[in-house]
Amino acid sequence: MTAAPDDNTHFGFTNVRLADKQRLVDDVFHKVASRYDLMNDLMSVGLHRAWKDALVSMLRPPWHRPFRHLDVAGGTGDVAFRVSDAGGPQTKVTVLDINGDMLAVGRDRAAARRNKGEIEFVQGNAESLPFPDGSFDAYTIAFGIRNVPRIELALAEAYRVLRRGGRFLCLEFSRVDVPVLDAIYDAYSFNVIPAMGRVVTGDGEPYRYLVESIRKFPNARVFAGMIEKAGFARVTARPMTGGIVALHSGWKI
Repeated sequence: MTAAPDDNTHFGFTNVRLADKQRLVDDVFHKVASRYDLMNDLMSVGLHRAWKDALVSMLRPPWHRPFRHLDVAGGTGDVAFRVSDAGGPQTKVTVLDINGDMLAVGRDRAAARRNKGEIEFVQGNAESLPFPDGSFDAYTIAFGIRNVPRIELALAEAYRVLRRGGRFLCLEFSRVDVPVLDAIYDAYSFNVIPAMGRVVTGDGEPYRYLVESIRKFPNARVFAGMIEKAGFARVTARPMTGGIVALHSGWKI
């Protein structure tokens, strides 16, 4: 029996069964987990650090009151550690990732930290979060939502687990909107990044998928509409670095 169109989705530029995408994505991140943060530095020439700092600056975790934060698809802890360090002693950060290898890296990094805030690592699916309604004051997801097979379900779950007045922040690649830079960015993405991945990790194919997945992700305006459809209010999209990434924000009111 031929699968219905709604049962298909994209894995990079390849059409796949929706039921198979999560397994394929998991395989990508199993392969890259041990070198994930190093490759982020190399691929972005360190810019991912500034983008994540901007996310946490927009979040502004409070210092003098309890703050419950959920970082999704952040297994290595890169965003979670920033939130923990920026918040006060009553800040509690939960990292959720579907990939056990990524979480293992995060737990090892957390154990080596000197300034240890309260950080919990949980294996779970962004489409079906294992938390009660209204559990968190804020939800972040950085460079992860484009890998979720059913993005609308992940957004609905983000809305569900936030309390009233809670904030959703998503950092994700977008569409370059600067002439000439767009051509340079395409050439770099499709030629340099997979080759770099092959040298650093021994396999360039996961990075070819990651580059292709960026091109398949909706532009900032369309994604902002998806966030609004999930129920969030005061939705904004802030382009950065010529539109290479966008920082999306929404509130549960």
